[in-house]
Amino acid sequence: MRQHIPNCITLLNLFCGCIAVVYAVMNQLQLAAIFVFFGILFDFLDGFAARILKVTSEIGVQLDSLADMVTSGVVPGIVMFQLLRMAETGGWNLDLFGMHSEVTLLPLLGFVITLASAYRLANFNVDENQVSSFRGLPTPANTLLILSIPLILMYQNNEVLNDFILKPWFLMALTLVSAYLLNANIPLFALKFKGTGFQENGVKYLFLIGSLVLLLALKFLAIPMIILLYILTSLVFKPE
Repeated sequence: MRQHIPNCITLLNLFCGCIAVVYAVMNQLQLAAIFVFFGILFDFLDGFAARILKVTSEIGVQLDSLADMVTSGVVPGIVMFQLLRMAETGGWNLDLFGMHSEVTLLPLLGFVITLASAYRLANFNVDENQVSSFRGLPTPANTLLILSIPLILMYQNNEVLNDFILKPWFLMALTLVSAYLLNANIPLFALKFKGTGFQENGVKYLFLIGSLVLLLALKFLAIPMIILLYILTSLVFKPE
């Protein structure tokens, strides 16, 4: 029975991702972000449960990636699609499948994130070296980066910042940088603790403390900075 517990938690991640897809399509990005956050929490808990219960299985590995593909692959692509729709001032109309749907080319660029996420997850499944560290930005971290954008627009109350974020060139650049980071050959540490001692986990503890300080000071604007801090910390301390 206990071997099924991590998989059930993984399915909760997938369930949250499905709900987030619905809200993202409806352009209710705040609600989409809430369910993505719950999905990422379940994504963390399934691995934690597997380690505590000392149960692993190949189906669990595959199921985890399939759930992440929805929560941390499809959802950020749709969110970026919606953001680019908000930002665009014009474009070419496409007649998709003869349905006379008014769809412009620019927002479709958002799905580059979905494609890059799929490639990153497939590569992770076959790469035996990504156990205690990662190569490239994990999809949940990238999703938090993308989902932070609509939350910054809604809650930071800064018109200058909002105007900058909603520039099409900025969102296009963020999309391409996101896709690159997902599959870049950059070693990044994993938040897997070896015991509770500071000596073996010092960098991770300092990162978590720094992240908490940023969140308290900057709210949602802290999320992109935390991702940047994560990358810079990994580059400096070079995880094994």
